[in-house]
Amino acid sequence: MAWLYQAASDKKRVARQARLTFRSPAGPAFGENLHRLQQLLDEVRAEDLHLAPRGPSAAAAAAGGGPPWAGVVPPVSYMHICETESFSMGVFLLRSGACIPLHDHPGMNGMLKVLYGTLRIACMDTLPAGAAAAPPPPAGSGSGSGPCLRALFRSRQHYTPASPPCLLSPHTDNLHQIDAVDGPAAFLDILAPPYDPQHGRDCHYYRLLEGPPAGAEPPALPREVWLVETPQAADFWCGGEPYPGPRVCL
Repeated sequence: MAWLYQAASDKKRVARQARLTFRSPAGPAFGENLHRLQQLLDEVRAEDLHLAPRGPSAAAAAAGGGPPWAGVVPPVSYMHICETESFSMGVFLLRSGACIPLHDHPGMNGMLKVLYGTLRIACMDTLPAGAAAAPPPPAGSGSGSGPCLRALFRSRQHYTPASPPCLLSPHTDNLHQIDAVDGPAAFLDILAPPYDPQHGRDCHYYRLLEGPPAGAEPPALPREVWLVETPQAADFWCGGEPYPGPRVCL
C-alpha cells in the first residue's frame, strides 16, 4: 500500500511540474523547469500507472470485444489523464506493429516516455520555404495530397523504458513518426499546449516524397527531404480507453 501512495505522489509531481513548466514557456526559468520535468518523467514506470503489456485478446477486451485489426480494435489507443490550458497528459498504447504516422505539433513542446515495449521514433524539422535547393519531386498519383515542404530528417532511434524521454519543441524534432517494434508498446505523453484547431494547433500528417518511408531504414542522417501533407491514413485511427492509474487533480 505504501508503494501505491508513492506512485500516486510521483504522478502528481510530474503533472504539477508540467503545469509550472509550461505556464510560462518564454520565461527565464523555462529551461531549468523543463530539465526538472524531464528528470521526473524519466522516473515514471508502467506499474506506477497500473499498466502492463497486453496481448491481442486483452486489447480486444479493453476496446469492447472483437478481433484486432478487424475494424473494432484500433491500432492505437489513448488514455486521458489530465489537461489544462497549458498542457495535456495521457498514455498512448500501440498494438504490435502499429504506427502513428508522421505528424506535426504546431507551436507545441512535447515529451514522451516509453513505459513498456520498444518504439522506433523518426524525428524531423521543417525548413524555411526558401531553403530548398531544388524543386520537390512529383507527389505521385495518390489523391488528397496537399502542399509540399522541405524538412531536415534529423534522427531515427529506438526507445525503451530504459531510455530518457524523447523531446520535441516548436522548432526542433517537431515532426515525428512512432512505430511499435517487436510487440506492443506504450508511452506517457505530455504536449504543451494541447492540440486546439481553433487556435491554429491542428494535427497535420505527412509522407516522404523521396527514398524509403520514415519508418524504414533511411540513408545517412541528418539529411534534407521533401514531405507532402496527406489526409489521415485509412488504416490509422486512435481509440479511447479508461485510465487505470492514480487520479491526478490540478
